Amino acid sequence: MYKYETHLHTKECSLCATASGEYQAEAYKDAGYTGIIITDHFFRGNTNIRRDLPWEERINLFCKGYENAKKRGDEIGLDVFFGWEETYEGQDFLIYGLDKEWMLAHPEMEYWTIREQFEAVDKAGGLVIHAHPFRDRPYIPKIRLFPNHVHGVEIYNASNFQEENDEAFMYAKKYNLPVTAGSDSHHHNIICSGIECKEKWKSIQDYIKIIKKEKPITLIY
Repeated sequence: MYKYETHLHTKECSLCATASGEYQAEAYKDAGYTGIIITDHFFRGNTNIRRDLPWEERINLFCKGYENAKKRGDEIGLDVFFGWEETYEGQDFLIYGLDKEWMLAHPEMEYWTIREQFEAVDKAGGLVIHAHPFRDRPYIPKIRLFPNHVHGVEIYNASNFQEENDEAFMYAKKYNLPVTAGSDSHHHNIICSGIECKEKWKSIQDYIKIIKKEKPITLIY
């Protein structure tokens, strides 16, 4: 089985993170993972990228956490893939399958509604996962669900309370949505979560196919 982390952050781009991309790569390699997906907070979330910079400069800075992790991953034999976590009025979505060039060509993405985001990402062959949909924190105005505008649901988030994960599981089951799991790692205390697969990924598209086609996976709790 091949072990993958689907949700983690770096201090290069996420204001709430203290672990660098290089550190995350080393930590997950030491923990026996085959690969990780960097999902730093995008511009409407808890980012440390200045909003008054030109779009191209912002995107280049945003990709630094991934690029640093990828460089170190290549050196130590860990696969590192790119994604991001977008926020809309307190709701968080993990986006996979698109790259820096795509982002550079779509500056309007910063202002998309949840529906517009889903339609654009889906059209481009990407994946939208509702991250920790039942997380209840003071900074989240209210819990809102969008079963028609996501490809799947993160039903286990290692940084959640268990009852929040249980509710996410019931939500995914009710709407027959594919499920996934991740640690939401930000710091130097690595939490082992994510998924296990029988086949090694050649690219992020392999993860997308797994979720969209609901191929068998094991969630890591």
